[in-house]
Amino acid sequence: MPLDARVYVAGHRGLVGSAIVRRLERAGYTTILTAGRDQLDLRDQSEVSHWFKANRPEYVFLVAGTVGGVWANSTRPAEFIYDNLMIHGTVVHAAYQYDTAKLLYLGSSCIYPRLAHQPMAEDALLTGPLEPTNEAYAIAKIAGIKLCQAYRQQYGCDFVSAMPTNLYGPNDNFDLASSHLLPALIRKFHEAKVAGRREVEVWGTGSPMRELMHVDDLADACLHLMLHYSEPQHINVGTGHDLTIREIADAVRRIVHPDARLVFDTSKPDGTPRKVVDITRLRSTGWEPTIALDDGIRSTYQWFVDQQQAHAELRGMPATSLA
Repeated sequence: MPLDARVYVAGHRGLVGSAIVRRLERAGYTTILTAGRDQLDLRDQSEVSHWFKANRPEYVFLVAGTVGGVWANSTRPAEFIYDNLMIHGTVVHAAYQYDTAKLLYLGSSCIYPRLAHQPMAEDALLTGPLEPTNEAYAIAKIAGIKLCQAYRQQYGCDFVSAMPTNLYGPNDNFDLASSHLLPALIRKFHEAKVAGRREVEVWGTGSPMRELMHVDDLADACLHLMLHYSEPQHINVGTGHDLTIREIADAVRRIVHPDARLVFDTSKPDGTPRKVVDITRLRSTGWEPTIALDDGIRSTYQWFVDQQQAHAELRGMPATSLA
């Protein structure tokens, strides 16, 4: 992928897309193409095809989509399956239509069965029932994998798929109604700290296990795969290590609000019992993650506080201190 190649990042304002843009800029790529939702509805084939015809991207990172945590997935399944199916279909088809040299499609580790053998290898796909709380999203992501494989098989397109584990980092969604685990915990502990509360509620029992990866590590892996991976088989991207939700919550507590204690609401769902990906295939390509969890939480919390301060200043309110 030459440094002057026309590279399109679909979903550049999101957690993953913004990290990929940062990584490409750091690597020296000079023509990074983006289009916000106000410019391009990725669910509309006519709009997407017109945009590809006008802009002719040579390389595409397809990381756009409707995403959210357990509550959002459980209460908005129609949005999750429709939006993501349409986005995958329009972008992949337009990339084929207008001769994109290579496309990297990003899915999710929720594609694997709820009770898949751990760590989850790529061949666990479609070997058992999915986790009910995010089934609609998972089906859309599985369809994205199969879409890339079908276009590769029928048309010879160099379309590859990567399945990341749970992500966090700058530009994450911190809305408690729709966020994932780590940003929700950061916000809960921060708000408790500001209000002087000593108890922070965590959904479920705290016993499920989750793998967490900083989005800047993922962005680095995505560029690596775009440059070095070209196989029909999707490939897992993660750290290969997991912790209980209780341990993750305690790590956030230590960094954000050390005086707080955890309270578990066992009336809320736990979700999948354990979810960690097997990254043997990824390691065989020569890539390893580098960002430790505590370092990642600390930098993400600093970013969150900086955003809170900036918004407060715009509204003419006192800024909240990190200390």
